[in-house]
Amino acid sequence: MNTFIFTCGDINGIGPEIIIKSLNKLHKLPGKRFIFIIPRNIFELTAGIVNPEFNFLVTNNLNDLNKKDVMVYDLGIGHQVLGSVTKEAGKVAYSAIKQSFSLLQNQSADAVITAPISKAAIHKFGIKFPGHTEIYSEWCGVNDFVMMFLSSEMNAALVTIHEPLKNITKLINQKILKQTILTIKNTLQSDLAQKDIKIAVLGLNPHAGESGQIGSEEEKIIIPALKNFSFCEGPFSSDAFFANKLYKKYDCVLGMYHDQLLIPFKMLNFSSGVNYTAGLPIVRTSPDHGTAFDIAGQGIANESSMLQAFRYADIIVNNRKRINDQG
Repeated sequence: MNTFIFTCGDINGIGPEIIIKSLNKLHKLPGKRFIFIIPRNIFELTAGIVNPEFNFLVTNNLNDLNKKDVMVYDLGIGHQVLGSVTKEAGKVAYSAIKQSFSLLQNQSADAVITAPISKAAIHKFGIKFPGHTEIYSEWCGVNDFVMMFLSSEMNAALVTIHEPLKNITKLINQKILKQTILTIKNTLQSDLAQKDIKIAVLGLNPHAGESGQIGSEEEKIIIPALKNFSFCEGPFSSDAFFANKLYKKYDCVLGMYHDQLLIPFKMLNFSSGVNYTAGLPIVRTSPDHGTAFDIAGQGIANESSMLQAFRYADIIVNNRKRINDQG
């Protein structure tokens, strides 16, 4: 029996709605248990927009986990202002993340699927982390983590994450690049059960530096680092790489900075992409979209990416358990 946590995310966005919609489709799956961490009143308000088709119990007692289809883990009372960035929403979002980590640490759950948060809201609450990836990594005590994006179309990963462009060149070096590649390799093999892997690495500069004519990072950092890994190819010029759909030939595409990779990934997978924090002892996935404040509370949000986030979490949990069982 595998237990999956859903965190509510920003209660002023679509997170609670797409979780209820997802649980309506997932709650009868055999061998699965679900915990939905959310303030009780926000769950009730959202249930007025999307009718829960599952039996649920509002309780914080884990002994009650098997009594209903879904355990609603009550965070107390939350104040909702749909479509707005508020300190209260930041507090609730952070509390849900914190509670999910506690349950994972205590081995009361196998994975967490996080609904989108507003970085501005958690910053208003006083939390300075850039996002989920950095929060869970810090709590796990892991430095060699990687933000990955998973889909049937393309798997992708980033060397740097939420960084201003002016900082990128200072943050990329051979050591970081090598460690990122090793984390991706281990993730593809252990978490996604892929064999004979092939990773494409994008260049940093236009035309991948054009032999040092448009920047030196490819010649000085990327090419020397790739010589250590026979399963890596590149650096590729990003525009030609995606225009020619070369991503179809690789198990993962490694990009140097956020928009270089996320623009093509989201164009291919906006309703089906999954954000995965690779390299952690815990399993955490998330839909690859934001809070969608503009449609919050209207009942029209698409839960496809949330469902995919659950499916990848389920795959990864089962792959890890299989490896552990094999010794």
